[in-house]
Amino acid sequence: MRDKTICVKRPKVSADGFASLSTGVHRASTIVFDSAEDYANRAARGPDGYTYGLMGTPTTRALEAAITELEKASRTVLVPSGQAAVSLVFLSVLKPGDTVLVSESAYPPVIDFCEEYLKPRGIVHRLYDPTIGAGITDLFDDTVKLVWMESPGSTTMEVQDIPAIVSAAKSRGIYTGCDNTWATPLLFKPLQHGVDFSAMALTKYVGGHSDLLLGSVAVADYELFKHLKRILSLFGVTVSPDECSLALRGLETMGVRMAHSGRAALEFARNIRDIAGPGSVLHPALPECMGHDIWARDFKGASGVFTIVVPAAKKSRIDQLLTAAETFSIGASWGGTHSLFAPMTIKRAALQNTDQPIYLRVSIGLEDEADLWDDLVPIANAIAS
Repeated sequence: MRDKTICVKRPKVSADGFASLSTGVHRASTIVFDSAEDYANRAARGPDGYTYGLMGTPTTRALEAAITELEKASRTVLVPSGQAAVSLVFLSVLKPGDTVLVSESAYPPVIDFCEEYLKPRGIVHRLYDPTIGAGITDLFDDTVKLVWMESPGSTTMEVQDIPAIVSAAKSRGIYTGCDNTWATPLLFKPLQHGVDFSAMALTKYVGGHSDLLLGSVAVADYELFKHLKRILSLFGVTVSPDECSLALRGLETMGVRMAHSGRAALEFARNIRDIAGPGSVLHPALPECMGHDIWARDFKGASGVFTIVVPAAKKSRIDQLLTAAETFSIGASWGGTHSLFAPMTIKRAALQNTDQPIYLRVSIGLEDEADLWDDLVPIANAIAS
């Protein structure tokens, strides 16, 4: 071969004897085939096969396989974010004239998606009380095709009776889906409770270092997997193998990180409640919190995210304390090594009043607990005063 060809067409190098603990990063847009016949028949490789970079590489397959095993699923698809995971589920089962029931406590952008994207296209959404349990049957009609759950609820932390909701939905042939980002499959496995779609923002605990954006949808039904893959192909949606590599690295320490953060968060939640009083902390592991009995029944433990309820009259003082914090940062997302404050205003109708509190979401990271408590105790004292 001539020099310019050698520059492009690299020689084969033996991998015999090479074994690594890390997963290689395979980047590809074009997948090459051994023959013209193989290329002509590439569709026969199916949704698990390699036909084009859009369909994945060995790096993305490694992350899919890891999530699949944790979820006790048949297959997993990867998408660019947790919000994309939820949107994909909705788009996969809903058409004009259909209705999706969405928990009032769901991640707010999910409700925005329903209102701003689905509604103009003739897809109806109705919000329901996250504590409804088996009573959700009363909301069913022939248009309902999907029930969306998030447990614990985003920021407000209500725990849903997922087995009861799933049982009611299955009796009517209605799909169910759950955002499981707070717990991850380490603490709760939705598919094991009959849920059809288990979604996660891998951005958070799986990535674990606040430096990537990814989402996943795991399913037990292989036909649902094929349908999801086809939709992703039609939309031209894929994920970066580099981010998948970071997520695979994050997975290796997720168990240790979550165990530490979960223990520390529960201790902080108890201490803040003891100072600030009943109702000041929302954490499903606290017996007084809504859905605690269901959480104790269905979950293996708690993660490192909980919420402090700040009275409206204390907002300005709390804002000063958040700004002055030495160890916590202020920002969206959670599940990383850095502890975060995220002050929220909840728009749910049932919570609206002239003295609506601020919901301060707290994510506990890996800093020294004494330093974190130095930032938390003034907040507890300010609420109590």
